[in-house]
Amino acid sequence: MKIAVAKEIEVGERRVALVPDVVGRLVKQGLEVWVEAGAGDLSHFSDAAYESAGAQVLNDGARLWGEADVVLKVSPPREREDGQSEIDRLRPGAVLISFLNPLGEPSRIQRLAERGVTAISMEMIPRTSRAQSMDALSSQAGVAGYQAALLGAAALPKFFPMLTTAAGTIPPAKVFVMGAGVAGLQAIATCRRLGAVVEAFDIRPAVKEEVQSLGAKFVEVNLEEDTVAEGGYAKEISEAAKARSRQVITEHVKQADVIITTAQVPGKAAPILLTEEMVAQMKPGSVVVDLAAEQGGNCTCTEPGKDVVKNGVTIMGPINLPSSLPIHASQMYAKNLTSLLQLMVKDGELLLNFEDDIIASACVAYGGEIRNERVKAALAAACEGVRG
Repeated sequence: MKIAVAKEIEVGERRVALVPDVVGRLVKQGLEVWVEAGAGDLSHFSDAAYESAGAQVLNDGARLWGEADVVLKVSPPREREDGQSEIDRLRPGAVLISFLNPLGEPSRIQRLAERGVTAISMEMIPRTSRAQSMDALSSQAGVAGYQAALLGAAALPKFFPMLTTAAGTIPPAKVFVMGAGVAGLQAIATCRRLGAVVEAFDIRPAVKEEVQSLGAKFVEVNLEEDTVAEGGYAKEISEAAKARSRQVITEHVKQADVIITTAQVPGKAAPILLTEEMVAQMKPGSVVVDLAAEQGGNCTCTEPGKDVVKNGVTIMGPINLPSSLPIHASQMYAKNLTSLLQLMVKDGELLLNFEDDIIASACVAYGGEIRNERVKAALAAACEGVRG
């Protein structure tokens, strides 16, 4: 079985699907690994390192895509500069494992199905203890949360920790983290290590203990409705609940030096947590780091990929933060992919057991059809929107 690592073509993507250490383990298990020349360059993994690990480095990208049994990627397949789609480079019957954004762009899954490709979406790995080692969303969210804390600290015109100096005592910065999922918890932990005083808010009351265990104060809001979706993710709440939560958190927003927002809903626009009116009440010099920028942002002032200033407040809308730490982000992602491959590969053959909840959830296209009901519903809604 030939497993291929494709070179990423998305602008700004510096990660690679497999790193040499992981390749070496796969080769020892009897698998043939192909790596597209230069695939690891931006992650600081050379072609020579892959060759030393036992991989075959190919300069012929068309052969790699066209002959591989399994193609591994980080970013979803894109249109190339020559006008050819990466999807069209895959042979019918091949398996693609990657981030695919199936709920946000279900038409891509339809194209993969029509091509006869078996598509495994890393976003659809279930959030269970058994699947933890394969949970790429969580591993990459942790990287994003760490980087968000550093971005906020670097942009803030103040120290983060309390300092006692000859010029007097400088109080610690106040950080407010909105959304205490994996990214939010990592942001809390990093800000605490940097010496800031941290508060956190999340619509899921169950995360209170995790927030407090990291030394942060949990801001509670009684929303009087179910706030947890399938898999433990935050659920989209009613407009009344959103208004109630904004009313409570406004006072905490006013006092914050740095606000880090992380709330996202799969396949939908990010919920608005910070309005322009709330930003106007923040202290001059304050910073907002919006990790939901790619989904429209948690702040109404956010511009994806840009830093903007409103009333003296800097609003940062970083895109693809995990890519800014490509060595460790790639190592973690490679471990996620390898754990998934271990589940699917038996005696050198790829076996898809749809009675396994992990494979059943992650496989979004098979046998020429979309096999995930949530993706089917997202596609139907998108088609209805176009007709409307």
